[in-house]
Amino acid sequence: MTNAAVTIDRKLRVAPVRRRLFGSFVEHLGRCVYTGIHEPGHPTADAEGFRRDVLDLVQELGVTTIRYPGGNFVSSYRWEDGVGPVAQRPVRLDLAWHSTEPNTVGVNEFMRWCRLAGVEPMLAVNLGTRGIQEAVDLLEYCNIESGTHLSDLRREHGAKDAHDVRMWCLGNEMDGSWQVGRRTAVEYGRLAAQTAHAMRLVDPKLELVVCGSSSSSMSTFGAWEADVLAETYDEVDYISAHAYYEEHEGDTASFLASAVDMDYFIDSVVAAADLARAKKKAKKRIAISFDEWNVWYLSRTPAQMPTASWPVAPRLLEDRYSVADAVTVGGLLICLLRHSDRVHAASLAQLVNVIAPIMTEPGGRAWRQTTFHPFALTARYATGDVLAVQPTSPQQETRRYGDVPVLDAVATVDGDGQVAVFAVNRSPAEPLTLTVDARSLGETRIVECVTLSDPDIYRFNTADEPDAVTPRPNRSARMEQGRVELVLPAVSWTMLRLSPAR
Repeated sequence: MTNAAVTIDRKLRVAPVRRRLFGSFVEHLGRCVYTGIHEPGHPTADAEGFRRDVLDLVQELGVTTIRYPGGNFVSSYRWEDGVGPVAQRPVRLDLAWHSTEPNTVGVNEFMRWCRLAGVEPMLAVNLGTRGIQEAVDLLEYCNIESGTHLSDLRREHGAKDAHDVRMWCLGNEMDGSWQVGRRTAVEYGRLAAQTAHAMRLVDPKLELVVCGSSSSSMSTFGAWEADVLAETYDEVDYISAHAYYEEHEGDTASFLASAVDMDYFIDSVVAAADLARAKKKAKKRIAISFDEWNVWYLSRTPAQMPTASWPVAPRLLEDRYSVADAVTVGGLLICLLRHSDRVHAASLAQLVNVIAPIMTEPGGRAWRQTTFHPFALTARYATGDVLAVQPTSPQQETRRYGDVPVLDAVATVDGDGQVAVFAVNRSPAEPLTLTVDARSLGETRIVECVTLSDPDIYRFNTADEPDAVTPRPNRSARMEQGRVELVLPAVSWTMLRLSPAR
């Protein structure tokens, strides 16, 4: 067994815990909306057709914001199709996912669902097939209280109060060859700047997200960020980042170290944003909205896509998540917290059924995937300030990233002295003894220590076995003279909570 250590010290503050780091994403893709969050006739459905069992799980998950309605879907979406009497709404072809969109759920239904779930909406506008006017029209419809054509139309549609959406995404993945309306960086940057300027004429206090490159593996990455921010820096607050990870050819060690790549991605985007700031001689700093991230077995996706038909809500991207996937997701959350000085928002993609922590069956049960647990516990207990813990750890070799630390960890502390330590053992085979030095906090006690692991790292949850994989008490944790010692099993995610001794 190898050994690692971390130190908890309030002086090593990184930034406040950003509550928007615990966002998620609802796209009109597969069964995320239809038979996911919305299923009239389901035994738990309310009068508007929203599944109460799913809402309960969403609230337990602790998500704070929801990005909507895409994603790729938004780049050919007409928002007007999803408002007004449902029976009069047009049925459209969705070019992004080769599906049929009935438009049963649109902006007002989504806003009502957000209120039920207690989450903040984050809307994306179509800058693929549409532009400035359509974005301003949607803003007027959503945010103006009354007295204009579109605000009064919203009131006629049953939404008397303005939705007051604060955060808006200016398109989606506009450098992607798969995107309807793909543009060059300069073309997109100018359109995004013009759209942002017009939207701020309606409401100068909006928070606007400009599209970064679709991933760090794109040939456009880096240059795209520089060119887009050269056009938009003065008009926007955030630049987006998107990243998905999967295990390739049994390379478990590299997969468990996916946060190494996310660290690189974030550092690179920060460098591009700060270079743009220097060139502009600007005072403000651009933050990152990491508004798509997850484990996604993208290599399987082409075989799932319908080609000969246009089904409504087909089963797409319904990955079943294992122990190894959950540990990787826990590591990515550690990375996002570690960068909370510049990553101010993030969205786990997606929320229900589609590469999601929550799964449902039409007319049937809903259950938690393995990835649900590290997200829910981090969202619940990561409060106050993020602390850098300066881990000392043995190294292990990986195919993709070279030598990486076996231990990845971060800590948070709030004003009452409540501490949460989140730790991942990336080793595919060896347990790790971790020492947490908390002496600087004064006299403390262990409140809770739980670990998610299993001898079968590919075990997953199902409707019949919804708790096959769940965090369980880690009874190895012992405190002596301000130090906690515990054992982290191979391929594991652990949360340790400490509190002042009283």
